[in-house]
Amino acid sequence: MKLIYTIFILVFFSHSGLHSQGLRAGAALRVITPSPLLPVSGGIGSPRPSTEKKGDLFVRAFVLEKGGTRIAIVGVDNLGWTSVLGNRSREMIKGIPPGNILIGATHTHSAPDAYAFPDETGKSGADLAYLDWCTRQIADAVNEALAKLEPATIRTAVGEAKGKISYNYYADQLFDPRCGVIQAVSDSGQRKGKVIATLVNYAVHPEVIGPDRGILSPDLCGPLYDRIESKVGGVAIFMNGAQGGMVTADNRRPDGKEANDWAECQRIGELLADEALRIISSANFKKEPVIYCRSRKLTFPVESQLMKYILKNSPLNFPFLAGDSVTTQLNLLNIGDAQVLTIPGEALPNIGYYVKKQMRTSQPFLFGLTNDAFGYMLTKVDFGSFRRYEYVSRTSLGEMTGEIYMKNALELILDCPSAQQ
Repeated sequence: MKLIYTIFILVFFSHSGLHSQGLRAGAALRVITPSPLLPVSGGIGSPRPSTEKKGDLFVRAFVLEKGGTRIAIVGVDNLGWTSVLGNRSREMIKGIPPGNILIGATHTHSAPDAYAFPDETGKSGADLAYLDWCTRQIADAVNEALAKLEPATIRTAVGEAKGKISYNYYADQLFDPRCGVIQAVSDSGQRKGKVIATLVNYAVHPEVIGPDRGILSPDLCGPLYDRIESKVGGVAIFMNGAQGGMVTADNRRPDGKEANDWAECQRIGELLADEALRIISSANFKKEPVIYCRSRKLTFPVESQLMKYILKNSPLNFPFLAGDSVTTQLNLLNIGDAQVLTIPGEALPNIGYYVKKQMRTSQPFLFGLTNDAFGYMLTKVDFGSFRRYEYVSRTSLGEMTGEIYMKNALELILDCPSAQQ
C-alpha cells in the first residue's frame, strides 16, 4: 500500500510540474479616455483643444507565461509613451521582471500629450494628473491579465496585408506591407477554444483624423479592436512597426484629397483587422512554444538642440546621463516561431527592413515606439541628406541614433537563440 501511495504522489507531482511548465496566457484592458476631454497632441508643439470623441482610448495588456518566464506586452492609445511613465507602471506590477514588461504606443495623433512638450517659454500644457492616472491603469491591466492566466495554445504568422491600408508619403512604395499576428487561445475546461488575445503588428501612422479637428480618438486602431473582438472575441492589441518618415494611413481619395473622418478610420481599421485574421487563420497552434525574453540597456547621445530642449524642459524630468545622453530598454522576444525586437522610436522603413532581414526567424516582428518614443531614427547616410528628411532629421536625437540602435539590435539577435521553427 505504501508503495502504491508513493507512486501516486510521484505521478501527481510529476504531472503537476509538467502542467505548470505549459503555456499560460491572460489579457485585460482599461479605458483611458479622459473625462472631461483633454487637448490632443500630434507632435511637437502645444496640444489642440478637443470638443468631441470618436471611439475610446485604451490600455491593452497581454501576458504570457511559460516555465519560469513571464512577459507582458502593453499597447497604449497615445502618440508615444516614454520610459519615464512606463517605469512608474513597472513599479506597480508584481510578478513580472521590469525588463520583461514591454509598453508601446499605437501612435494615434488624437490623444492627450504624454511627452509634456514645453513651449518656447518652457511651459507645458500636458495634464500630469491624467498621465499619472494612466500609469496606474497600465499596471492594473497587467496585474489583471496576470490574475487571469490560464492554460493556452498559441499561433503566430506573418504575411502581406492586402488592400489600401498604408503608403509612404515621401516615397509611395517604400514601406513594409507585412503584418504579424500573435493569437492565444484558451486550453482550459469550458473555455477551451476561446480566444484570449489577438495581437496585430503593422507599420502605419494612425493619423486619419489628426490633431487639428477637435476630435479625441484612437483613430484607425479603435475600429481594428472592434472588428477583431466582434469576429473572434478576446482582447485585440495593436503594436506599431517601423513607420517613420513617413509611413501613413492610405486615406487618399481619387480626387487627390484625403479622407479625414471616422468612416475612413473604420474602413482602414476594419480592413487591417480582416487581413490580420486572414493571415493567422491557417497557422498551426502550439501547446509548448518556446517563450524567451532578453533585454539590454542602450544609450543615445542627444545632439539635436530641439530634442535637447524638449527633453530638458519637459516636467516629466527625463533622466540625462553625463554628456547629454539618454538611456532606454531594448527587448528581444521569441514566442514560438516569432521573434520580436522593440524600437524606442520611429525607425524609417529601411532600418526596419534591414533589422528584420537579420532576425533569426521566418516570422520577424518589430514593435515600434516601445519602451520609449525618442523621435525619428535614421541611418547616418540618410540623416540631413534630403529635403524630405529635414523635419525627421530635426526631430531625431542625432545622426548616430539609427546606427546605435542597429548595432545593439544585431548584437542582441546574435546573442539569443533562434525562434522555434
